[in-house]
Amino acid sequence: METSQRTNRADIKLNTKIVRELLVRFIKDQTMNAGFTKAVIGVSGGVDSAVSATLAAEALGKENVLGVMIPFRTSNPKSVEDAKLVIQATGIRSELVDISKMVDGYCEENKITDSLRRGNVMARMRMIVLYDLSAREKALVVGTSNKTEILVGYGTQHGDLASAINPVGDLYKSQIWQLAEALGVPKSVIEKAPSADLWEGQTDETEMGVTYAKLDALLFEMIDERHSDEELVTLGFEETLIKKVRGMIQQNQFKRRPPVIAKVSYRTVNVDFRYVRDWGI
Repeated sequence: METSQRTNRADIKLNTKIVRELLVRFIKDQTMNAGFTKAVIGVSGGVDSAVSATLAAEALGKENVLGVMIPFRTSNPKSVEDAKLVIQATGIRSELVDISKMVDGYCEENKITDSLRRGNVMARMRMIVLYDLSAREKALVVGTSNKTEILVGYGTQHGDLASAINPVGDLYKSQIWQLAEALGVPKSVIEKAPSADLWEGQTDETEMGVTYAKLDALLFEMIDERHSDEELVTLGFEETLIKKVRGMIQQNQFKRRPPVIAKVSYRTVNVDFRYVRDWGI
């Protein structure tokens, strides 16, 4: 990965040693508090899932983590190759489940040709596989969506955004790269162009229309530092980009929250009653 594709802002540089310890403890505590000892994770060959898989193996033991490769027939073969490198490096158990027949069957039956709709079907089929295997394994599904994707809504609701726990959801993509290097994730995985691999030639940055370097730098100042649009302009960000990104955050708020429940009682789930500690978890 060339330096130009990452942000080098000191503000979002990680103390990888501390973050690694924190996230390993998070996975261990959250899994065991929920009554589980195992995890299932989709290993795509990308850096986000590689980081989550490495952390999960460290937290729960490699024998207690199942990495699942879930290709579609048009997926880049390099994705499975890189996924196998991650599995080999972590020593976790693995399975490969081809979703081609499942996706084709549904899309052909319903005459779905639009690439976005097909991509969403693929993402949700993959999550069906992970949750089914988690039931078989008596395990929790570990998430792989990073903070950048979650904020701008770059993900499929009930697809790749779904999980029981997510150790990397508060790390920007630039921070994921930093942590991946510290964890010893294979270089080919770190250096490849980020892609959801939903259709041939698809890349994250092309689809979003902005590099992760620019996006992370802006999101940090906008969200973490809470700067106004006027302040962001004085910091050197383009007005058009600020407006676009803020619009993406607002438009995709529905993906970041549980289903909104109509309130008809004194204590409504996720409104008044939302403290999991009430029940000892």
